[in-house]
Amino acid sequence: MLCLQSRTQDTWLQRAIEQTEEILIDHAHCERKAATNALNLLARYPQVVALHAPMLALAREELEHFELVLQLMQARNITMHRQAPTGYQAKLFALVRPEPDKLMDLLLVAALIEARSCERFRLLSQHHPDPDLRNAFAGLLESEARHHGTFVRLAEQLQPDPGYRDQVRARLHALAEAECQILQEVLPLPRIHA
Repeated sequence: MLCLQSRTQDTWLQRAIEQTEEILIDHAHCERKAATNALNLLARYPQVVALHAPMLALAREELEHFELVLQLMQARNITMHRQAPTGYQAKLFALVRPEPDKLMDLLLVAALIEARSCERFRLLSQHHPDPDLRNAFAGLLESEARHHGTFVRLAEQLQPDPGYRDQVRARLHALAEAECQILQEVLPLPRIHA
């Protein structure tokens, strides 16, 4: 079950369908960033052995998705370009606390990003007029949901203390509430996280 505290509004879906090219470009960037984030976690926390296998697998899968989205774009003659940021990720990562809570927060922020992507891909897989894109979005949403769960589980396993899971869940709830507010503040651009 996704940890989101709000549902995406119909205006986002309409904007995403009308500007599919920008959504595909944005998601290519998102997949690349997700792979980089997984590798950065390994570089920042090499001593946390529990991160090794899941983050390596996640980075590989995100790069495969990056390639898939690039192929979807090439088939539609869409050229990759830089996009103005919405501020969504920057504002979420600004909520990350310093050590010793930093790794928990980094994992939970990543979980929220994956959860929001999953929710929005579900909408696109159900409502986009292009059947090939509907199928692609359906495949992507399954991965995003799995990645969401991976990040939450990893956060819960950072400490052996039985009460630690409750701390993680409380923090996830607080971050999810903040994510709702952030979505209301960011620019309404055709992006997965806007």
